[in-house]
Amino acid sequence: MIHRRSVLAMTGLIVAAGMVRAAYPDRPIKLLVPFAAGGATDVIGRAVAQAMSRNMGQQIVIDNRPGAGGIIAGTAAASSPPDGHTLLLGSIGMLAIGPNLRHDTPYDVATSFVPISLLSATPNIIVAHPSLKVDTLRELIDLAKANPGKIAYGSSGLATSTHLSGELFQVMAGIKLIHVPYKGGAQALADLRAGQIPLMFDTMSAVSTIKAGQLKALAITSSKRSPLLPDVPTVEEAGLPGYHTNSWNGLMAPAGTPREVVLRLNQEVLKALAQPEVRQVLTADGSEVVGSTPEEFSHTIAEETQRWGKLIRDTGIRVEQ
Repeated sequence: MIHRRSVLAMTGLIVAAGMVRAAYPDRPIKLLVPFAAGGATDVIGRAVAQAMSRNMGQQIVIDNRPGAGGIIAGTAAASSPPDGHTLLLGSIGMLAIGPNLRHDTPYDVATSFVPISLLSATPNIIVAHPSLKVDTLRELIDLAKANPGKIAYGSSGLATSTHLSGELFQVMAGIKLIHVPYKGGAQALADLRAGQIPLMFDTMSAVSTIKAGQLKALAITSSKRSPLLPDVPTVEEAGLPGYHTNSWNGLMAPAGTPREVVLRLNQEVLKALAQPEVRQVLTADGSEVVGSTPEEFSHTIAEETQRWGKLIRDTGIRVEQ
C-alpha cells in the first residue's frame, strides 16, 4: 500500500510538472530592470526579452525601476508571486557588490531569488570629456594627485560595477575623486557628453561617442582590450598592475518559483542568446554573450560576492548613504 501510494504521489508530481510546463506562461511576463531606459543593461534586457517573447508566445514587458543600486527593483522582484510572471534582470552591482556594502537591503540575494541564466559580461571603460586636459591614464592620475578631491566621476549608480571600478581605481592609484552616482548609465553619459561631469567609469555604451571624437577613452578596465576599441589600453597596460573589473548581468526569478518554470526560462534564454540579432545587439555594446545553467549562474554570484567582499574589506571602501 505504501509503495502504491508513493507511485501515485510520484505520478501526481509528474503530471503537475507537466501541467506547469504546458500552461506557462499564461499571461504577459514583467521583467524588472534596475536601471533607467537607454543604458547598457536596459538595452541588453530589451533585446533578450523581445526574442524570448517571440519564442514563448507571450509578451515580456520591461519595467524600469532605477535607483538605490538596484534595491528598488530587487525589492519589487523579491516580493512578487513566484510563478514566473515577474522576473529580474540582476547585475553584478545588486547581486554581488551591493550585499557587501549595504546592510539595509530588505532582501537576501541567496534566499530571495533563484538564478535562471547569465546573459552577458561587459568590460568597463574610463572615459573623459575633452575639457579634462588629459589624454592618458597616467596623466589623469598625475592630475588627480595634484588636485585631490576636485575631479568628479560619474557612474550608473551606488554599489554598481562602474562605481566600484572607480573606487578600486582610486585606492590602487593613490588618488581621491568625487563620485557622482546616477540612476543609470544613460543619464551619466548624457551629462558627460554635455560637460556636466569631466570623467566617467562606464560600460561600453560610450563607444560611438568616442569613435566620433566627442569623448576620450583613457583605458579599458578588463584584463584584455576590447575589439571595439583595440587601440585603447587596459588599465594594467596603462600603468596600474593588478587592476581589472567588468560588469555582468543575468536573469533571476523570485525564490519559490517552480523548478520546471526555471528550467523552461533557462531554455528560452539560451535560445534567445543564440539568435544572431540578439548577439549583434549585445556585441555592439562590447558585451560578451555568456549564457549558463542556473547552477553555473549561482556559482558565479557566490564567487563574485566573495571576491568583492574581500576587496571591500581589505581596502575599506564605503558606500555613500
